[in-house]
Amino acid sequence: MGTAALEMLAAESLAPPAPGEDRRITRSKRALRGALIALIEERGLDAITVNDLCERADLNRGTFYNHFHDKENLLTALENEVLAEVALLQARMQSVTLGDMLAFRVAGRPVPVLVDLFEYLRGESDFLRAVLGSGGDVRFGPRLREAVCENLVQNILHEKYRTNPTPFVCYYVAFYASAYLGIIARWVENGCPETPEEMARIAMRLLFITPGEPIEL
Repeated sequence: MGTAALEMLAAESLAPPAPGEDRRITRSKRALRGALIALIEERGLDAITVNDLCERADLNRGTFYNHFHDKENLLTALENEVLAEVALLQARMQSVTLGDMLAFRVAGRPVPVLVDLFEYLRGESDFLRAVLGSGGDVRFGPRLREAVCENLVQNILHEKYRTNPTPFVCYYVAFYASAYLGIIARWVENGCPETPEEMARIAMRLLFITPGEPIEL
C-alpha cells in the first residue's frame, strides 16, 4: 500500500480529535479503545460482542453506534490509525540508503528514523500486543509488514533491484520483512524492555549479520 493510500486512512482513525470535537466524544472513543484491547487479551477478538465493549467502556449501545457500525469497524479504525501514523514516517524511511545504514553503523549510532519508528510503536504497544497476539486480528500483521518492514528492506536494495526485482529479490524482501515483523511482535509481546534506540541498533545489526558470525550487538 502506498503512502498516499495510507494517509487517507487517517480520516477513519481514532487520531487526536479535530479542533472543536466534543471532549465527551474523545473520551468515549478512548474508552472503547481500552475496552477492545483488554477484551482481546482476555477472550480473543472472535468472542467479543458490542455489548461486551459497551459494558467494559461504561457506555451505552447508542453511543457506540454513533461512531461505529460494529466491533470490526472499531478495530479497523484503530488499525488504520496506526498505519496512517506509520505513513508519515515512510517518506523519511524512503530516503535512507544502504550507505546511510553503514555510515550510522560505523559511527555506532542508530538511524534516527528507526528510533522514531520504534518510539511510535512503543507508544502503541498495548494495541499492537493485542492485535498481533494469538487472539487478535490475523489480517493486521501482513498490513503492518507491508507498511513498515517491506518498505524498509526495499529502500536498502541496489537501485537495479528496486526498479526491476527478480523473483529471488522478491523472496529476499519477503524473508527480511517477515523477520522484522517478528522482531516487532516479540518486542511488544515482552513489554518493550529495550529502548527505541536499542531496538534501532538491533534492527540494523540483524540486517548485516552473516551465518557463523558471533551473535553480538
